[in-house]
Amino acid sequence: MHPNLSLQQIVQQLGGSISGNPDTQISRVGSLALAQAGAIAFFNDAKYKVQLTSTAAGAVIIRPEHADLTSLPKIITDNPYAYFAKVSQLLNPVYATPNGIHASAVIEASANVPASCRIGAHVVIEHHVTFGNNVTIGSGCVIERNSSIADNTILEANVTIKHGTQIGKNCHFFSGCVIGNDGFGYAEEANHGKKHWVKIPQVGRVVIHDFVDIGANTTIDRGAIDDTVIEEGVKLDNLIQIAHNCRIGAHTVIAGCVGIAGSAVIGKHCKIGGAAMILGHLTIADEVTISPGSMIMRSIHKAGTYTALMPSQAHEDWLKTAANIRHLSPHLSQLTDKIKALEQMVAILAADKKT
Repeated sequence: MHPNLSLQQIVQQLGGSISGNPDTQISRVGSLALAQAGAIAFFNDAKYKVQLTSTAAGAVIIRPEHADLTSLPKIITDNPYAYFAKVSQLLNPVYATPNGIHASAVIEASANVPASCRIGAHVVIEHHVTFGNNVTIGSGCVIERNSSIADNTILEANVTIKHGTQIGKNCHFFSGCVIGNDGFGYAEEANHGKKHWVKIPQVGRVVIHDFVDIGANTTIDRGAIDDTVIEEGVKLDNLIQIAHNCRIGAHTVIAGCVGIAGSAVIGKHCKIGGAAMILGHLTIADEVTISPGSMIMRSIHKAGTYTALMPSQAHEDWLKTAANIRHLSPHLSQLTDKIKALEQMVAILAADKKT
């Protein structure tokens, strides 16, 4: 059952200021378009003025410069979207699993599991695993030998933590993710004229710092030699592949279906759009945004937004565009030289005109 909170109670916990009736009761969050009575919505962009005018929400979270656009009761704050997320957390508290160990869990005697932890059905915890306080392990999880999980971290159902993995505090791993599986490492060898692949043992670990969220069915490979490292505050969506020896900088956010090849180093506070691909051994600077679907083939050394894709067209038009690019490519260097020569001539003519 969701709690009811007044605007005054919300502001007492989250800050901000109130305009309108502070006793307005809020029982749920909602969008401007679909909110019902008792819901609170947020307004963050002037292009949604029509929805703000017609919304049935009981209150709205809004910026100071937009406060005059509605007569609804409102909470005024500089970042309505983040504030809305915090209100949603207040109104939708996480279900607290009771402490204790389910009777079907299998826990090796050498594992350290404090009494404050919650261990679900059919969990397997192997030798020398160490938990901090208030760790929650959902049903069907496997935590392999010599791994450690720090305080308040949550593993939802069917998460696999491979041997030697280190996980920090206050992390949240969603169902089906696999942390610390072998990286994709093979060396090619010819023997008696026949080529084959020799598997390279993956002897590094995965090290995950505090406050990291990892989405459903995301995989993070252990290092081949050095560790794969996910720094503090990183947020990973569903179905992401991070290969061996990568390093993801603090507070970077990565959307679904991204693939990052081995030994890539991603900076801090980056934003990587869905289905982007980053080749191995590249370095991405801090504060870089990569557009969805981009193929990053070279290192990026400067903050900014980067896009590497062709906009969609009808298939017949795309074939023509691709053919034009293919025919143009061999002549690009010549065109560049001609443009530079023309620029030099224009500069000379401009100088002669002045004299």
